[in-house]
Amino acid sequence: MIHGKKVVVVMPAYNAEKTLRKTYEEIPLEYIDDIILVDDNSIDRTVQIAKELNIKTFVHSENKGYGANQKTCYTEALKLGADVVVMIHPDYQYTPKLLVAMASLVAIGQYDVVLGSRVLSEGALKGGMPVYKYISNRVLTFIQNLLLNKKLSEYHTGYRAFSRKVIETLPLNENSDDFVFDNQMLAQVSFFNFSIGEISCPTKYFEEASSINFSRSIKYGVGVIATSLQYKLQKLNLLKSKIFNIKGSKLKY
Repeated sequence: MIHGKKVVVVMPAYNAEKTLRKTYEEIPLEYIDDIILVDDNSIDRTVQIAKELNIKTFVHSENKGYGANQKTCYTEALKLGADVVVMIHPDYQYTPKLLVAMASLVAIGQYDVVLGSRVLSEGALKGGMPVYKYISNRVLTFIQNLLLNKKLSEYHTGYRAFSRKVIETLPLNENSDDFVFDNQMLAQVSFFNFSIGEISCPTKYFEEASSINFSRSIKYGVGVIATSLQYKLQKLNLLKSKIFNIKGSKLKY
């Protein structure tokens, strides 16, 4: 626990056998109450390694997508009574050593959501992020800040901490089962006026670290812009989108 709050770490996994153990070994277990891994029908030994490490493991019978994986992650975390949920990828791209700092900011009520930013302090380029990905990140973030009226350094990190109230409130079942889920979730966080904080997070890019290919990156970018436009039009009462409907489908647990 941290400041009397139960902290659950969730890891959406797909073919993470080469990096899962490294990620797990850096988690500060003395502060973490539970760890959940959801495997999206990997074809490697991810599930076997997770079980060897005594991680609570849930396996999708078919590949449902990154967004669907997170929905399962958060559902299972709520079932365990989590007050704070921290999502980290098990690909060792983000350091687990920041889990306590991120969870603490949520646990004390400073922020409802905390993001581990790769862009603050130039962490992305130093860690080996491809230049084209960095430029895309900066362009998309600029557009999103304009449309959402925010000043975040990036919206595309896979390292995030949430309060229980955020996960229970957002209509997450209305979101995509694909990669744009991440972006839709942050747009919802902004739309429903939850506070967002950021901390600088060093990152590593290497062969085993997960990454989407160029064509899927384009699809993601289009989805990001579409989500931001939906947000703006909803705020102007020119559109009614399911993802911004407070009565939309929420996670059931």
